[in-house]
Amino acid sequence: MENEVTDRKKRLPVAGWVAIAVVFGLIAGAAGVYVRESGSGNGAPAETAAAKACEASKDQVAAITPFLKGQVAAMAPVSVPRPIEGLAFKGSDGKDLTLADFTGRTVLLNLWATWCVPCREEMPALNALQKAEGGDGFEVVAVNIDIGDDEKPKAFLDETGVHELAYYRDASMGVFNVLKKEGLAFGLPATLLIDDKGCLIGSMNGPAAWDSEDAKALVRAATTAPNS
Repeated sequence: MENEVTDRKKRLPVAGWVAIAVVFGLIAGAAGVYVRESGSGNGAPAETAAAKACEASKDQVAAITPFLKGQVAAMAPVSVPRPIEGLAFKGSDGKDLTLADFTGRTVLLNLWATWCVPCREEMPALNALQKAEGGDGFEVVAVNIDIGDDEKPKAFLDETGVHELAYYRDASMGVFNVLKKEGLAFGLPATLLIDDKGCLIGSMNGPAAWDSEDAKALVRAATTAPNS
């Protein structure tokens, strides 16, 4: 059965992936709101200093919302901007990194793996987005979560000409598990839009045409929003 599902996925055109991502994004967004707002025991957790610092990011959420359409319609704006704690991965030099290392820069965080067909489809588009919009104020941070060594993911990036993206890696899949617990990842690819203060302002599950004008307009809105 799993092979039959995989075969059907491979036959889907790119437009089909985007359409599925839009529907899945709506479902995932609703689930994320439930996870964040339901709470447990004695009610919602106490507000942390980091979460309080994200209150100003509501203006950025409002700024990007009109641009969540077309090829990036599957991305849902968050109802309450917040930091995502516990995301740790490695850079190309093998050093440990967290989202705090990207403070001051808007980040499109994308989780991908070589065994994920839609991930493979969208990597060249993410590469193109980084080439077009990357710089001091914005970076596509594509984190590979293949288990094992670096040989397979690096070979894939070389074969597909993906050279604009810095190489980030988490062979433990810890990043995916953190996002899953947060109600932000239900499969791959999973993508977060994080502002320059390290606050989550948008998220989606599924692929997108990141080299499209819609995606570029979204990035520009995120990096030029009132509090950027």
